[in-house]
Amino acid sequence: MKFVFSLLICFFVIGCTQQNQPKIQFYHWKSTVDFNNAEVQLFKNLHSNKLYLRLFDVDTKNGIVEPIGTINKFESSTLTADYIPVLFITNRTFTNTTPNEIAILAEHVSILISRITADNKISNFEEIQIDCDWTATTKESYFLFLETLKKITHKNITCTLRLHQVKFKKTAGIPPVKKVYLMCYATSNPIQNDGENSILDLDLLKDYLQKINDYPISFDIALPIYSWAIVTNHLGKSKLINAVTQSDLSTVNFKKENNNNFTAIDDTFLRGFYVNKGFTIKVETISPELLNETKTFLKSKINQPYDIVYYHLDSIFTNRYSLKDLQ
Repeated sequence: MKFVFSLLICFFVIGCTQQNQPKIQFYHWKSTVDFNNAEVQLFKNLHSNKLYLRLFDVDTKNGIVEPIGTINKFESSTLTADYIPVLFITNRTFTNTTPNEIAILAEHVSILISRITADNKISNFEEIQIDCDWTATTKESYFLFLETLKKITHKNITCTLRLHQVKFKKTAGIPPVKKVYLMCYATSNPIQNDGENSILDLDLLKDYLQKINDYPISFDIALPIYSWAIVTNHLGKSKLINAVTQSDLSTVNFKKENNNNFTAIDDTFLRGFYVNKGFTIKVETISPELLNETKTFLKSKINQPYDIVYYHLDSIFTNRYSLKDLQ
């Protein structure tokens, strides 16, 4: 493989309530980093102090492992935040890899992280987060990568944790980190388009987290505030268009069929993608009601303190929520 790349009682009660209130943080997941005034003000109003910044992805194609979607250079002083580097690595990158290849990958990842953070004047970070949907067949290589990256960078390496990796932890394995980020979204495959909200199905979430308090590593919670559209053509083939909202479909080119479903009544563009007449569009989003119901469940279920990290800081999404919704 080649690498290119709480008078007292009252006070006590109030104090405890405030202490148990999750702190709100954000991800940023676009290659272009350009914070507008609304995003900066929201970050400040929520008293957030951490931005989990995706630097790049890593994928493998035709035996070559390489970085993809590296962020553009930006002015980090625009947002007063502790920037935490995040990178997404595809699961297939860890398929049939040798320890030597893992060592090379960790070294190249470390070099690129150092270069990007230096170029953007991001310093004094102590954590690097890795996002990977590892499986039983790749866990050994992935866990070795996490351990190797920690040795090379001398940073606190953390990682994301998907719902199936909680429910089936014996099979998935426990990553060699001190902290994980529980991704409470992407509960099903959107392309299957089975009528449920594939971003967040609360009933499914409750099922997968029945034994969350047994998980042996401390965790924070990642919650979705994004939206997308599932566009299906005449042959039943579907694709995703990110960041689509119902307002994008409030034009003469689309007919609303019911709550979240639309039909294109003319050939048109949707977020830069060409959509033919007759194509169906299902918009999936997280309503304030669903978001708050989810947070209420998590608060009642989880026995440890945690932060909430919203995915992600983008006014296209955040403008749909009140400050209270996000607190």
